[in-house]
Amino acid sequence: MAPLEGERSSQPLSADVSDEENRNESTRESSESPAYYWPMDEDEAEDEEDPDYEDEPDEEDEDDLQGTRDIEILLENGGDDDDEEEDEDEIEGVTDTQRLVNIVRTGARTGLLTRRQLIALMQSPDLTSVLFQDNPGEDAEFLNNWPFNRRLTPKDPDRFPKVPSEQGLKLMRSGAFGANDYNPRAKRHLASLLPKSRAEKIIHFDDPVYSGQFSDDGNFFFACSQDFKVRMYDTSSPYNWKHYKTVSYPWGQWTLTDASLSPDNKWLAYTSIQSMVSIAPTDPNDTGDPYTLDLDNGPSHGWHGRRGFGIWSVRFSGDGRELVAGTSSASIVVYDIESRRVLHHVRGHSDDVNAVCFADKMSPHILYSGSDDTTIKVWDRRSMGDHREAGAFVGHIEGLTYIDSKGDGRYILSNGKDQSMKLWDIRMAMSTDRFNELDPTAHANTSGFDYRGGIYDDEDWDVHPHDNSLVTFRGHKVLRTLIRCHFSPPMSTNSRYVYSGSTDGKVYIWNMDASLAAIIDVKKATMRTRPMDNRHRFYHFDEPGNWGTCVRDASWHPNAPLLVASAWNGYNMARGTCTLHSYNDNVDDEGEPPMGQSVNHLLKEQPELYQNSTYTNGPCLG
Repeated sequence: MAPLEGERSSQPLSADVSDEENRNESTRESSESPAYYWPMDEDEAEDEEDPDYEDEPDEEDEDDLQGTRDIEILLENGGDDDDEEEDEDEIEGVTDTQRLVNIVRTGARTGLLTRRQLIALMQSPDLTSVLFQDNPGEDAEFLNNWPFNRRLTPKDPDRFPKVPSEQGLKLMRSGAFGANDYNPRAKRHLASLLPKSRAEKIIHFDDPVYSGQFSDDGNFFFACSQDFKVRMYDTSSPYNWKHYKTVSYPWGQWTLTDASLSPDNKWLAYTSIQSMVSIAPTDPNDTGDPYTLDLDNGPSHGWHGRRGFGIWSVRFSGDGRELVAGTSSASIVVYDIESRRVLHHVRGHSDDVNAVCFADKMSPHILYSGSDDTTIKVWDRRSMGDHREAGAFVGHIEGLTYIDSKGDGRYILSNGKDQSMKLWDIRMAMSTDRFNELDPTAHANTSGFDYRGGIYDDEDWDVHPHDNSLVTFRGHKVLRTLIRCHFSPPMSTNSRYVYSGSTDGKVYIWNMDASLAAIIDVKKATMRTRPMDNRHRFYHFDEPGNWGTCVRDASWHPNAPLLVASAWNGYNMARGTCTLHSYNDNVDDEGEPPMGQSVNHLLKEQPELYQNSTYTNGPCLG
């Protein structure tokens, strides 16, 4: 990558912050009405959502309820205030209030009540007039706006992809994904080499970990957490890590969304829900502030032509000279690092671009973008000036959370909110003319499903009529956040597998024919290795007060049978971990640290805070 010149900056950008608390204050009534409180700890204080942004589908949207305060849900009851009817009204009001609370609790458990719906209810001047209509026609009109109505025509129960996949079996036999021996004894031996659930080491963080990846040579690992810090580790000895540097993002919003390592391992680009990208040297002796790159300094192609966006995904090009980013304004930005200017800012989708990547690590020309509009677009860098994609992939029926290239210029992997992961071949991409003719997005996003707080109903899943994917993988949970998926590395696994994080606290590993190879249970491996504290996360817990785990990212070491899972983890899912899993035979080596060792982010033991894991089981098959 060309040397960076100019001033570094660590000063926060100024931003107008809305005062949600003041707005709410003007609408509050007297304390005569029942009120329910959800206390929130100081640790949960965050900035309000930037008013310059549109409502975002993921982490940004959670900013609405940030701040050091108690959340008060005031439930107003209709009726007059005559003294002689006060007692009766109060009794009836409490009954109606309890009915509302029961609805809210039931909705939260079943996923039938989304966060946006709850806010709409709270903003209603008279909840009883909304929830308890006497007019059946008005009731029906209200309920029709809710997404839990079911289709009258049942779907084909055999519509789900067959396992094993015939196309996947062909790929396994082709050699494109490693040599595969179909001898049963050989298959059992290969399965025994897969990483197991028992953790070699548990690295604890005070904030949820959003991503963690090895460098291509395996000598480097970085972890991004919600405190806007990236921790860097020397992993040249895969089982004996050393922490050597931490860098910060000075003006973050909600969390760090993504990071990318340059091909020469000398620079790390990382970003938040802002248009700024920080680039920090990985050299431990360089302790200066990161460089600042503004990806919004070019022509605007955002919503309604206005500037201002957040970045969900960022990647270095294969030659290290450019960055590509996916934004909250449904656009793709290509940025030249040396000249510090935006080369292209293309609005290539109709919704947020959650993921971008290059097709070939050795070439900067072909890149992919995955969006909440359910499509993957193929772009040729040499012809992006006309704002026209080179091709498209369709098949997901909900938005995409991540895409990963095999790095060979041919195969690509995607994760979707329809609870499926798909494998694609660039040779099967749909042409732009064909894409525009079919309008394939018309067959998607029809269920009203909100992945941030809902539970996906398989009744809503169906085969896209124009699906041009090769293999579909199912079984994991893609909920609450942008869960990531990857190809397994060629050296340590012979490219045999694909794998994904999951909201249920596991890493799922599939063979290329869509059959499960193994499941790594991170939740069981880390259960109760940290004491309960007073931190609460309003959205991210499984059940209040219980241990929760959401594996957001995973990374397989390129040269060793070692996988690292990066997760939101702990009681109420309020903390984070990176756990090291290998194919160790569960026997502690003499003279080595014990299996399941718990350490802090500096890799130091704190026995008064972190307990070693006692979990001993290996991977479980589906």
